[in-house]
This record gives sequence, structure tokens and C-alpha cells, in this order.
Amino acid sequence: MKRSNGVFKEFIRRTDLYLFLMCFFTSVYGCLMVYSATRYSLGEDGHFSREFIVMVAAVALGLAASVMISLIDYRAFTKFWYVIAGVSVVLMLLLFKFGTGPSARSDVHTWLKFGPVNFQPSELVKIGFIITFSVHLEKLRDKLNSIFSIVQLGAHALVPIALVALTGDMGSSLVFIVIAAVMLFAAGVHWGYFVGIFAVIAASSPLLWLYGLKQLQRDRVLALIHPDLYPDIIYQQKYGLNAIGSGGFTGQGLFKGSYTQAGLIPEGQNDMIFAVIGEELGFIGCIAALVLLVLITVRIISTGRKSSEQSTNLICCGMAAMIAGQLIINVGMCLMLLPVVGITLPFFSAGGSANLCVYLGIGLVMSIYRHNCEQETVNIKIYDSML
Repeated sequence: MKRSNGVFKEFIRRTDLYLFLMCFFTSVYGCLMVYSATRYSLGEDGHFSREFIVMVAAVALGLAASVMISLIDYRAFTKFWYVIAGVSVVLMLLLFKFGTGPSARSDVHTWLKFGPVNFQPSELVKIGFIITFSVHLEKLRDKLNSIFSIVQLGAHALVPIALVALTGDMGSSLVFIVIAAVMLFAAGVHWGYFVGIFAVIAASSPLLWLYGLKQLQRDRVLALIHPDLYPDIIYQQKYGLNAIGSGGFTGQGLFKGSYTQAGLIPEGQNDMIFAVIGEELGFIGCIAALVLLVLITVRIISTGRKSSEQSTNLICCGMAAMIAGQLIINVGMCLMLLPVVGITLPFFSAGGSANLCVYLGIGLVMSIYRHNCEQETVNIKIYDSML
């Protein structure tokens, strides 16, 4: 009995409880807001919406998965990076044959349908890309700034970016770009390459505008500049911004938002969840959500900085970039500073794939904390024999 208690105490000591609990409380906050955002759709006999039930299930499964992954030495994932890369490519290719999307967007193929369940492969591929890209950067560490190395890394990043963009998920492709850029910077790529890439993008922007974007995507950008000319495009963001403004400092009250409870915020449980928070909980609620996400991001970065390997630091940088990138893009959409690109707010927006997969990444960070950060030796290690 004493030995069991000792093992449990050692398990707790080596678990990043701070990160785990921060994620848990943020998800609870998110589930509460998704419940509020979907209450208007419930019938007289309804208690919980499908979106809420799926999110709660995904969070519960994700929390359990993150603990299990934390027990596995992260080297078991980095060692088999080529398997992860292959599975990621196959998942994305399957979308071109079997992928589905929203009924209003026949050009989008972002989900794989398994009976009543929709799975979005790009969410899982983000985690896979962070792992494979970190390994690639580590392998090229001694010759990182050679042109040949940059070309290799650019091709590596371009594969998921292009595949995701071709399925119609422009928002996720932007997140991949943010992840790749942050990881390249953290690895020590010379700033001159970033300037060069930016110059190339700027020079080719007319071609990207005409041939790289679809008409709807161009309209969403133009709608920010001339909202009166695109009322059917900008209405989602206008309603969201009006809802945030109506919340004031303390909000209209949980379950009492006039826009939210009337169902006037399109995709209020997904892309526009920040608007629901702003209307019902006001400025205070928005700041609380942002603080939680920033604290999670900072903790992940701190874990990477304390690790003794460059690859683990890069994995943590990639995870932090994913969360921070989605945070900036999503809030920018809700405040009408950026066009709508279909990006969820991590831990807050509804969606089984997004909530489950972000916890897979959190589990990987917790594994790095357990097996790589400077701590005393412990016997709780799983799959060491795989290495």
C-alpha cells in the first residue's frame, strides 16, 4: 500500500498539473459558453445541444488521452516521425475522394464522415506536422542556414499547407504557416530568409489574389474595406461585433445575451464564440478567456525552454504557435480586424476534432515535461523498450 502511494505521489509530482488544470478549467469555460450559445436551438424537451454533448465528450476523451500520452516517452513519437508523416498525407489525400463540408460550400472538403461523426483531419495533421518538422529541423541543425536546407524545410512545410488549402480550409493553412514560421525562427534560421520570403510573397500578391483565392475569399477581404457593398458577406462579423459591444464591461449576463439567445450570431458556438463571451460576460469575460489562453501558451513555451533538447523546445514552440495563432486570427475575425477564414478559438469553440486534437498536443508537451525537463529520475516510464 505504501509503495502504491509512493508511485502515485511520484506520478503526480512529475505531471505538469499546472498546464493540465489550466487546460481543464479553460475547457470548462468553453463548454459553458457553447451551452449558452446553443440553448436557443433546444426544443421544449431538449436539455443539451448536439454541439455541447460532442464538445464535452471530446474534452473528456482529450483529458484522458493527454494523461496517457504524457506517460509515453515523447521519443516514441519523434523516432517514428516518418510514420506520422505518411499517415498525415494519407488522411489529407482521403479528403479529395471522401471529404465533405458544409452544405452551403460544395467546394469545401474538410471532414471525413464516419456514420454520425465528422472528423477533421487537418486538426490531427497540425500535431503531426509539429512533430515531423521539429525532427527535420533537428537533423539539419548544423547546416540550418544553407540554401539547400531552407529549400528542404520549405518543401516540408508546403506539403500540408497546400493540401489543406486545396481542401478549401484556408484558415487552417494559415495556422500551418504560423507554426512553420515560429518553429523556423526558434530553430535559428537567419532573419534574411524571412525578409526574402516576405518580399517574394509581396511581389506575387497580385497573382495570389487573382489565382490563389476563390471569389468568396476575395469578397471577405473586400467586405472589411467596403462593408456596405458586401452586406451578405459582412453580416456575420457585424452581428458578432454588435454583440460584443452590447456586452459592455460586465456583460448582459450568462444565458441572457439578446443576440446569442435569439440565435442572431451565425456560428456563435464555433467561429464566433468570442462574440458570445463578450455579449454575455462582457469585457471581463473576454479578458478572462484571453488570460487563460495566454497562460497556457506561456506554460508550453516555459516547458520547451526548460527541456534539454532542441527538438523538444521546437515541439513546444510549435504547439504554442498553434494556440496563439488561432487565438489571434479568431479574435481578429470577431473584432472585424481580419476576414472570416473559419478558425476556431482553442478550448472554447465547439467541435470534437479540434478539442480532442489540441489535447493530444498538450499530452505531448506534458510528456516532454515528464521525460525531458530537469527532474529527478523516476521509474514511471512507458514504452522505453520501443526506443
